[in-house]
Amino acid sequence: MAGVNKVILLGNLGADPEVKYLEGDNVVANLRLATTESYKDRNGNRVDQTEWHDLELWGPQAKIAEQYLRKGSQIYVEGKIKSDTWQDEQGQNRKRTKIRVISFTMVGGRPEGMAGANPSTQTSQSPAVAPKQASAMSPSSAPDISMDAEEDDLPF
Repeated sequence: MAGVNKVILLGNLGADPEVKYLEGDNVVANLRLATTESYKDRNGNRVDQTEWHDLELWGPQAKIAEQYLRKGSQIYVEGKIKSDTWQDEQGQNRKRTKIRVISFTMVGGRPEGMAGANPSTQTSQSPAVAPKQASAMSPSSAPDISMDAEEDDLPF
């Protein structure tokens, strides 16, 4: 029986994307996403519980993230859990769990500092005029790029 590895998150970025350009045309963006749950405790006090998630985007998604996402941007993410293991300089075994983003959608308004951008000058890969979601590109399949061709009627 096949398994399912799917994650759905809606949250806000804790920092601007960290983008790295690798050999060839490979690009990776790392993001920190905060999701917050609110509930009332036994005494009726509101409690906010924030969970932080490490996100990894490849290829065209990384370029879109670099261009349009900023600290505080709200995004909806679909992806899968990916764990990396390695040994550090002291020989300690380390493990990090992150979310490999398959698709994401920008939610909410234009991020701060983006108000002057002219939508008519944006590229066909920008979220304002082209894909609502971008397909992920894994490091092992770098040259193979596919994008969804949905048009989006965003108000900005």
